Amino acid sequence: MRRLLGFNLLTGIVLGIAGWYAGWYAAHAIVGPSIDYFADVDYNELSIVLAYLGGVLGFLIGLGFANYPFARLRGYPPSLREKETAGIGRYFGLCTDHKVVGIQYLVGIGIFFFIGGLNAMLIRVELLSPSSQVFPAGTYLTIVGIHGTMMMGMMTSGILGPFGNYLIPILIGARRMAFPRIEALTFWLLMAAGVILETTVFFGGFPTGWTGYAPLNVQGNPGMDCYILFFALVGVSMTLLGLNMIATIVTMRAPGLTWTRLPIFVWGVLSTAILMVLAAPVLIAALSMALLDRTAQTSFFIASAGGSNYLYQNLFWVFGHPEVYILALPGFAIVLEILPVFARKPLWGYRLAVAGLLGVSLLSWFVWQHHLFVSGINGDLRPFYMLSTELISIPTGFTFLCGMMTLWRGQIRYTVPMLFCLAWFFNFLIGGLSGVFLSDVPSDVTTHGSFFSMAHFHYTIMGGLIFTFFAGIYYWVPKMTGYQLNERMGKIHFWWMFVAFNSTFAPLFAAGFLGQPRRVVTYPADLTFINRWVSISAFILGASLLFFLFNFVYSLLFARVPVGADPWGSKSIEWQLPSPVPVYNFTKIPVFSGDPYGYGEGAAPVAVPAGAPAGRD
Repeated sequence: MRRLLGFNLLTGIVLGIAGWYAGWYAAHAIVGPSIDYFADVDYNELSIVLAYLGGVLGFLIGLGFANYPFARLRGYPPSLREKETAGIGRYFGLCTDHKVVGIQYLVGIGIFFFIGGLNAMLIRVELLSPSSQVFPAGTYLTIVGIHGTMMMGMMTSGILGPFGNYLIPILIGARRMAFPRIEALTFWLLMAAGVILETTVFFGGFPTGWTGYAPLNVQGNPGMDCYILFFALVGVSMTLLGLNMIATIVTMRAPGLTWTRLPIFVWGVLSTAILMVLAAPVLIAALSMALLDRTAQTSFFIASAGGSNYLYQNLFWVFGHPEVYILALPGFAIVLEILPVFARKPLWGYRLAVAGLLGVSLLSWFVWQHHLFVSGINGDLRPFYMLSTELISIPTGFTFLCGMMTLWRGQIRYTVPMLFCLAWFFNFLIGGLSGVFLSDVPSDVTTHGSFFSMAHFHYTIMGGLIFTFFAGIYYWVPKMTGYQLNERMGKIHFWWMFVAFNSTFAPLFAAGFLGQPRRVVTYPADLTFINRWVSISAFILGASLLFFLFNFVYSLLFARVPVGADPWGSKSIEWQLPSPVPVYNFTKIPVFSGDPYGYGEGAAPVAVPAGAPAGRD
């Protein structure tokens, strides 16, 4: 009973609901003397915004995030080990163990990933027929918007959340993240944001798709406020997550771990974190201005009042295209991290791979206006953005080259993680080649708003990020849990998903060339066959993900086959620790003496001194 009444998820939900109603009535007190005032003028934007902000604040207080500052104000020295040994209850509240936060991210993001996938199935149900049949046009737009927004918002932390938080301290020889409470805060902010987005259906949804363009974002239903608050909270979470990753990697590396000895996954996380810290605040600023337009009658994006809806489009894509590489870069890093293990070769061109990751991070800031080629961009700017967009294929090509040369003449083992990494080469190549049509103005005018663009995007992000996300799950979850995932079912899942994915999205290139626009509930009758093929393939793809879920639950809850410390024969440091990793990671801080990819060059180049557990650093 004491634990039930403490600071945990249940308390957070209760105080979140209380905070929601407190914010709702506070807004009524600010704007009008009574609820009747709102009924008369149909003005409820401020009440919705303050209600959700109050709900998020109450939720965080209920989880225990106010305990630390209030304890310090009262003169008490709070423990640095918040619920790190609290059993299963530590997963349902604030915990400062980075491994617990990583597992929380894995489960939480997984839940919302499947919710987004369900929305995708609803989209394809509607598109079985060329005319509206299941949902009204407005409802269809909301489903499309929730699907895209959920996937883009949640999966920005899809790699750094679970795998970055869990592995980065271990890979650099540290016992924790630089800011453990901020680490936990980023997860719970993301979960609160996901719930807020789902509630948009109670307020009429939103008509803008995942980009939230003005002036529709000002004119839309009150459900638009849920969209804005969702992405704003995601932006705060991303900023804090990236800041924490940078601080940890820069300041907490173990002795001997120089920049040229960092595992390539750490470089991928660092380059992604830099983009997060620089790009997400732009999104927060743009959404804050849109929210003020809706609640305080400002006119940042209202052209009739002197604003510019074109300004919103620029601000959104200043964030939005670096954000595409926030999704892609961790996938690059996972591929380059896993390939040497199953090719039994050192990573080819380590410095070239690092240059590729950092080069993508740099050039991602010079490409955003290719999204504006059909929006009235100055004609003199088009050649530059065409060139910069195509130049980014050079550092991306470095990644391909390093990966392919690592495979060359390697002793390849076709494990499940390796299969997902190999699929990344195929999928991302198609995504990159199709991107050429969108980077050049003449072809972009035809393909920009079509299903061709949507197919390109899914090949790049789902074919890149999601496949590497599953590679990371099959590779690292045994380390995280101590139990192995069923190999046979994993291979069935891979081939099922790979074939269904390509059967779903490859035909959409043809649909786009034939003129089918995105986000439109109807299409020409002569495209019925393509859409029915795609819908059936999408249902098969969705079934493959359910099969993965069955394998995941069966392997971890029922079969529970213990895994050793190093089932893959890896030389990186996380596989030199027990599975699962103890709370303190290391009894003493390790000393690094070489790179982790020296296969065929003797023992692993890391010494982990034995001895009594040292104090927390």
